Amino acid sequence: MTSEPISPDQRYAAFRQKAFLSYWAARFLTNFATQIVSVAVGWQMYDLTRDPFDLGLVGIVQFLPSLLLVLVTGVVADRFGRRLIMAVAVVIEAVCALALLLLALRGLNGPGPIFVVLAMFGMARAFFGPAAASLFANLVPPRDFANAIAWNSSAWQTATILGPVAGGLLYGISAEASYGTATVLMLVAAVLIFTIPKPAQRSETDKPTMQTLFAGFRYIWGEKIVLGAISLDLFAVLLSGASALLPIYARDILELGPWGLGLLRSAPGVGAICVAVWLAGHPIRNHAGVIMLGFVAAFGASTVLFGLSTITWLSIVALAFLGATDMFSVYIRETLIQLWTPDQVRGRVNAVNQVFVGASNELGEFRAGTMAALIGTVPAVVIGGAGAIVVAGLWAYLFPQLRKVRHLKGRN
Repeated sequence: MTSEPISPDQRYAAFRQKAFLSYWAARFLTNFATQIVSVAVGWQMYDLTRDPFDLGLVGIVQFLPSLLLVLVTGVVADRFGRRLIMAVAVVIEAVCALALLLLALRGLNGPGPIFVVLAMFGMARAFFGPAAASLFANLVPPRDFANAIAWNSSAWQTATILGPVAGGLLYGISAEASYGTATVLMLVAAVLIFTIPKPAQRSETDKPTMQTLFAGFRYIWGEKIVLGAISLDLFAVLLSGASALLPIYARDILELGPWGLGLLRSAPGVGAICVAVWLAGHPIRNHAGVIMLGFVAAFGASTVLFGLSTITWLSIVALAFLGATDMFSVYIRETLIQLWTPDQVRGRVNAVNQVFVGASNELGEFRAGTMAALIGTVPAVVIGGAGAIVVAGLWAYLFPQLRKVRHLKGRN
C-alpha cells in the first residue's frame, strides 16, 4: 500500500499544538492577501500595457530579491527569531499593498511604479519564506511533520482557491478595493504571528563565515535525494508554469472577465486542497519517490491539456488536475526537506529551496511571458507542459536515489 488511513485523532495531530493553529491561520491570511494582490496586479498590468512580456516581468521582479539575498535570508532565519522575522516581513508586505492602493488612486501612465513596489514585496517575501518554512518545524514534534505539511499546504491551497476569486470580484469593484482588502488581511496576519509562543530553536551563535553562509548549499549538494527533489520541482515548474498567461486566456482565448481570471487562478487550488486533505488522513507509506516522479509527469500532461483547451469547463478541469498532481510532489518534497535537515541549518536550506521554488514559479512566469511574446500563448504553454514530462523521465534516470525512496523518514 502507498498510503493507509489513520485514526480521526491522528488526522488533526498537528492542530493539537495551539501554536501551529495560529501559524496556520496567519499563513492562510497572508497567502489569501497575496493572491488578491496577484490577481489585481496581473489584470491591472495587462490593462495598462497589453504586453505578455510585462506579465513575465511581474514574476521576475518578485523573484530577484530571493536570489540576490539567498545567503542572507537563510542565515537570518537560523540566527534570529523566526517568528519575529515572519511578522516584520508581513508588515512590510502590508505596506507594499498600501502603496499599490495609493498608486491606483493616483492613476498610472506606465508600469514602472508597480515594478518598484513589487520588488519591495519580493524582498519581504525573501525573508518571510525561509523563516516561515523553518518555524513550523519548531511548533510540532517530528512525528507530526508530515501531517503538519499536509495541513500547512491546505492553508496555502485554500487561500489559492478563495483568494483569486475574491481578487477578481474585488477588482471588478475597483483596484483600490483589492489592494485595501489585502492590506487589512496582512496586518491581521502579523498580529496572529505575534500570538505564537516563542518556540525553541537551535541557533548558531558563532560569527558568520563563508562556510556558514554556504552551509545550505553544501547540505543540499551532499544529500542527493533532497537535491533531486528540489531540482525536479525547479525544472518541471520552470518549463510548464503558465500562471502569468492566465490573464490572456481569461480575456482573449476563453473570453472571460476579471471574475473568470479569478476562477482560473483558483482551479489548481481546488485540486490541490482535495489532495492535501486526503493526504492528511492517508499519508504516503511506500514508493514515495516513484509517486512523486509519476505525478510530476501528470502535472506536465495537465498543462498540455490546459494549453490546448478553448472550452471553459475543460480548462478549469485541466487546471484542477494540475493542482492535484502538483500537491503530491509538494507534500513529498517538503516532508523530505523538513525531516532530513538539522534545525540549525534549516533556515539556510529553506532559503535555497525558496530560490528553487521562486525560480520555478517567477522565472517560469518570465519564461512563459517571453515565449508567448515570441511564438504565441498556446505554443508556449503546450511546449512547457511537454518539457515537464521529459524532466520527470530524465530525473528518474539521473537521480536513482530519489526514484528508490520508499518511506518518508528523516535522518535526524
